[in-house]
Amino acid sequence: MKSFYTIQVLYDELVTELSLKWNGEGGGARVYFNPQKQGGKQPAGPLNLIRPSQIQVIGPPEREHLLSGDANGYQERLGALFNTSPVALIFTDGLEPLPECQEWAIKNGTALFHTQQSDNHVINRLLERFSQPMEEKLLVHGVYMEVLGKGVLLSGNPAIGKSELALDLISRGHRLIADDATELYKTGSSTVNGRCPKVLQDFLEVRGLGLINIRAMFGNSAIKPNKQLHLIIDLLHFDDKKLHDMDRLEGCHSYRTLLGVEVPQTSLPVAAGRNLAILVETAVRQHLLMLDGYNATSDFIDRQQIYIDQE
Repeated sequence: MKSFYTIQVLYDELVTELSLKWNGEGGGARVYFNPQKQGGKQPAGPLNLIRPSQIQVIGPPEREHLLSGDANGYQERLGALFNTSPVALIFTDGLEPLPECQEWAIKNGTALFHTQQSDNHVINRLLERFSQPMEEKLLVHGVYMEVLGKGVLLSGNPAIGKSELALDLISRGHRLIADDATELYKTGSSTVNGRCPKVLQDFLEVRGLGLINIRAMFGNSAIKPNKQLHLIIDLLHFDDKKLHDMDRLEGCHSYRTLLGVEVPQTSLPVAAGRNLAILVETAVRQHLLMLDGYNATSDFIDRQQIYIDQE
């Protein structure tokens, strides 16, 4: 198991999930969760000046403690806090660091974050993250997109049209994470995230057009650094027999196991005249409805049975 990470890695992995805002972008190269260099400190915990964690989380009670007393006392407590050499401070529950705290952070090279989420949730999520080995990674072939706010892996044989489909989705306002090669990694016992290898970031290969820089062409909003994997869309060439045998009510839904986590998968037949971008959007919406407990097939069957009973 890798024994150290950097603050930039932390931010890239959890920025969306924890709604993190970075004050000043400083301290990104600092190392955390390295017991050999951190004197056995815990990786994360609530503000504690006696037994400090590497990442100190400051919620309403901790901020009240820092601000108690006069201005001199506040400065003394800030000095004591930064003398513990935290690699990052995270203000939670909608709190934001005061200017004096930002000054100390800049002087000490400490990353400073704030979020609307609760202190307990942030601490529990960080501790869960650090319990997962960084080596639990998997490189998969496919295009990784954020569609309607969900991480969607487009898989299928080479030349089936994954990149063209991605380009269509990007033009419809969705975001590219990775083309051709997607690096998956565990962020919890039942969650898998995906990101793009650095050498491939921002690029999409489209046959006939060559390499396209999506960021340069569509802007920063068309790129997403990473995202939790929610759904796999498997593109398949179906012959007439397979199309005939397909369950037209239920569709083709299954699960694929990646890094020990079962991920929902929908198979879509590729054929001339099928608008795959709309089908992918619909598959994501269908997945969201299923998560809420709604199944269109069951609804249809129940409606038909009521009609039959009335007749």
